[in-house]
Amino acid sequence: MLIAGEASGDLLAAELVSALLAALKRSEDGRVPQFFGAGGSRMATAGVELAFDLTQHSVIGISDVLINYFKFRRLFHQLLKLAIERKPDAIIGVDYGGFNLRFGHAIKQYVRKNRSASTPWNPKIIQFVSPQVWASRPGRANLLAADYDLLLSIFPFEKDWYAKRVPKLRVEFVGHPMVDRSSKSRVQSPKSENAAPTVLLLPGSRKSELQRHLPPMLGALKLIQEKLPSVKAKMVLPDEALKQLADKLFTLPSDTEIQIGNLPQALAQADVAIASTGTVTVECAFFGVPTVTLYKTSWLTYQIAKRIVTVKSLTMPNLLANEEVFPEFIQGAATPDHIARAALELLQNEPRRIQIKKRLAEIISSLGGPGATTRAATAILSLFQ
Repeated sequence: MLIAGEASGDLLAAELVSALLAALKRSEDGRVPQFFGAGGSRMATAGVELAFDLTQHSVIGISDVLINYFKFRRLFHQLLKLAIERKPDAIIGVDYGGFNLRFGHAIKQYVRKNRSASTPWNPKIIQFVSPQVWASRPGRANLLAADYDLLLSIFPFEKDWYAKRVPKLRVEFVGHPMVDRSSKSRVQSPKSENAAPTVLLLPGSRKSELQRHLPPMLGALKLIQEKLPSVKAKMVLPDEALKQLADKLFTLPSDTEIQIGNLPQALAQADVAIASTGTVTVECAFFGVPTVTLYKTSWLTYQIAKRIVTVKSLTMPNLLANEEVFPEFIQGAATPDHIARAALELLQNEPRRIQIKKRLAEIISSLGGPGATTRAATAILSLFQ
């Protein structure tokens, strides 16, 4: 059983299913696994029988979760009932930490209360991509240690972090799946000396992120083009639905191209990106694109988050480097003026661009080589040997 609640997790889960199938084909027993759960279209294409598309309900922030509480409660119990009925050998949460940690705990509670000689079901509980417990509420690591058989990490520092706090939890650093996805697109096509610089806008993959991030991004773009009229802009969105929403809510500059998907191709041609904090910033780093990052959320979520978040940055390349490689602006600081000023610095200061690109290469080299999902599948199957 696999559960993924966001587009990035849907892709990762689909890749994991393919890796598990490939690994089992190489085994001698010839058994063919069955996959079911909740996720998105990529999981369905990979062969996962979906109870429903959980990615359609993706939200972020405490306020959005509270607004949708009863919907998520209903979906949660629907999946819990399904797991108990079908009794899978393994339950794999793919990212989506808030939901999946609660789900793994609920499964373990059920097993502890009901396991007997007549009902011996005791599935392996696995989490692929560590929840960011090292950034806030570190006590959640104890819940992972109590309920989970395996945690698959995609960032190198996480294994040591867990080993110091919950040594009984098995944590395997498998590397970052992005390395496999993007390697073929990494080589940039050479630009002529007179080619116009390109700024890439990456507001996020959720409706709320688009609504909050696009206004300051578009305001910054206007200021950038006032200073550098030759600058071209492109925006990448994950699906047509978000594009339609952007067209409906905002008046986009006529010369701004909107691209659906294929982020690697866009990054390979970008000079600077303006991006929401999160997974996409690692992709920007992989392609060596100097990036200005920002994040805006609801007032309630921000008030809670600033009291519990302990890390200095929300931008993963900055955390991996232990310094501000990408300029970052959060909440009230994410203004068009601040963003534009930082982006212009990245566009016009060539020595700084070279320094940033060198640092990004060092960061990416720490994420492991190709084969992350293959290593993840091997670690999962080792639980049954």
